[in-house]
Amino acid sequence: MSAVIDQNRQTALAKLFGERGLPLPRGITSVCSAHPLVIEATLRHAARRGDVVLIEATCNQVNQEGGYTGMKPVDFRAFIERIATEVVFPANRIILGGDHLGPNPWRKLPAEDAMARAEAMVTAYVEAGFEKLHLDTSMGCAGEPVALADELTAARAARLAKAAEEAARRSGRRLPVYVIGTEVPPPGGATHALDELEITRREAVLRTLDVHRRAFAEAGVIPALERVIAIVVQPGVEFGNANVALYKPDRAQKLISALDGMKGLLFEAHSTDYQPAAALSALVDGGFAILKVGPGLTFALREALYGLDAIAGILGDGRPGSGLAAAMEEIMLAEPSHWAGHYGGTADEQRLQRHFSYSDRIRYYWPDTRAAAAVDELLARLPDEIPETLISQHLARLYPDVVEKRVAPKARDLCLAAVDAALVPYATATAPR
Repeated sequence: MSAVIDQNRQTALAKLFGERGLPLPRGITSVCSAHPLVIEATLRHAARRGDVVLIEATCNQVNQEGGYTGMKPVDFRAFIERIATEVVFPANRIILGGDHLGPNPWRKLPAEDAMARAEAMVTAYVEAGFEKLHLDTSMGCAGEPVALADELTAARAARLAKAAEEAARRSGRRLPVYVIGTEVPPPGGATHALDELEITRREAVLRTLDVHRRAFAEAGVIPALERVIAIVVQPGVEFGNANVALYKPDRAQKLISALDGMKGLLFEAHSTDYQPAAALSALVDGGFAILKVGPGLTFALREALYGLDAIAGILGDGRPGSGLAAAMEEIMLAEPSHWAGHYGGTADEQRLQRHFSYSDRIRYYWPDTRAAAAVDELLARLPDEIPETLISQHLARLYPDVVEKRVAPKARDLCLAAVDAALVPYATATAPR
């Protein structure tokens, strides 16, 4: 890691960590999920390592109108803190963030209406104690182009920053830190096959910073600009339904060189799910010190649940079971809004994607009461201790930990262990050296 990148890392992470008085890591993992088992596994993982955790909610997932989870920002905070209490994790070591905060949930409305709602959302996030805000105003609203000009995007971001600053002062909350830029697909991920991704140009990063500096100054929120800690860029990392674009450090060198002229700033890397450990470490080495992950964690959880589903069938009547998978298929077919515009191809191809896509849009259905009941029924069908031979057959990734007694052969423990295993490469990449 270069001296400039290291200094930028120290400065930006110090602003993110605030007054917590804890040692700064090389980077931090941003867990983007609202699944209770993912959150529990994340907190248990951090407790074991003595880490701070960064947990983020997206604008579609959590907003002042409830989002698709039905949670407002204050509800999401209570949800996280309730799990933290259950696992005895200190609340002061949790940083909450908001991702893609902007007009996206209301982009079919006229711009002024959508932005007014986005201001209300940002206000609700700050009042609930969220400390890290990714301002994303790049999408067009009704009657506007899909992608907006940099100047308009920056002006709208500054407008949201002003609302956040005012909310923090009124409510007595800590003034938030900010992330700007949006060189990534909108919330939900890519919907197409990935070939060679176009990496953000160095000039584009510097221009993004410049137009935001001018916009924040014009909006009278220069102090907020001083708390911008990172810019979202595309380093050549993404996943689609069936493939993953792996990070290639040599392709990102010109982009990384932009940090030399961006004092105190880092890059935030979105869609790092499914990247191998070496790629995640290389990202942090290059100044991408905030690594966002979400679908990769619920994908790992779904793998564990489907493995347990197969085991339950074998133990029940000697035949592989499909109880949970069949229930989820029925729910997704009855309520196709979360996948219909994202999965294409033949009926068989769509069925495969509904359950096994890297984009993991099945994650939107786990909060459904029918899905929760199906999971509870599955867990009730399983014995207190699952035979190791069946774990070897259907949960092979977890088998070594079970045999060596690091993980109990119990259904819930296996689910938590699956998420934990997906977090390990991130912890390794971001840990101090």
